[in-house]
Amino acid sequence: MLSEKELNEFKELLIDKREKILSNVEAASKEIDSLKNSGASDEADYATLNSDAAIEEALNQKQLKELKDIEYALFKIDNKTYGICEMCEDDIGIERLKVKPQARYCIVCREIVEKKAV
Repeated sequence: MLSEKELNEFKELLIDKREKILSNVEAASKEIDSLKNSGASDEADYATLNSDAAIEEALNQKQLKELKDIEYALFKIDNKTYGICEMCEDDIGIERLKVKPQARYCIVCREIVEKKAV
C-alpha cells in the first residue's frame, strides 16, 4: 500500500506528464495544420506532406491514449485504488509505478494481458 506522500508524488508526476502531453498534442496539431496549409507544388511534395501528416497523426493518437491512461490513473488516486493491480488486486510494485505511473497491472498480470493480446 502506498503512503499518502507517495500518492501525492505520483499525482504530481502524472499531472506533469499530462501537461507535457497536452502541450505536445497541441504543437503536433499546429504542425499538421501548417503542413496542410503549406501547399504542395508537385506530386513528390504532396506525398511528403501526406506522409508527414500521417506520422504526426499516429504519434498524436498514441499520446492521446497515454493521456487517457493518465487521466484514469488520476481518477484511481482520487478513489483510493491507485497502485492496485486491476487483475489480481495485489499491489503494483513501486518500482513499476516509478517507470510507468499510469500502470494498471502488476508485472505478472501485464505479461498475461500482453500474451492474450497477441
